[in-house]
Amino acid sequence: MTSADKVTRFSPDLWGDAVTAGVREQRSARQQLEHWARVGRAVSDRSSTGRRRIESALAGTLPSAQLTTDEAVVFDAEIDASIEADLAEFDFVASRAQRGFTSVALDEQGELVEYGPDGSERALPGE
Repeated sequence: MTSADKVTRFSPDLWGDAVTAGVREQRSARQQLEHWARVGRAVSDRSSTGRRRIESALAGTLPSAQLTTDEAVVFDAEIDASIEADLAEFDFVASRAQRGFTSVALDEQGELVEYGPDGSERALPGE
């Protein structure tokens, strides 16, 4: 592995999308991810008026309804990426437990489990 090759983890959804898009574009999944990264970098690095307007909308100082159609597409993509990143880091079960709520979620094996606020776990019967 060269210094340019770094081990990076991607969400299964993003990797699957890269595989699908890569087949369409005749790229490997890695090449597709690199392509998307370069495009994203180019969009993010632009210091145009449009980019400043998008950044203002993201900061909440410009109503998103005032963005042009093209700016709104980039704004929405930025919001989607931010939400996706936050969801990957957030533990809903632990957050709800701290507030005294019971949660039901899928475990690693895809089985329904009830998680109590006291840290208890109870497998729920399947269909």
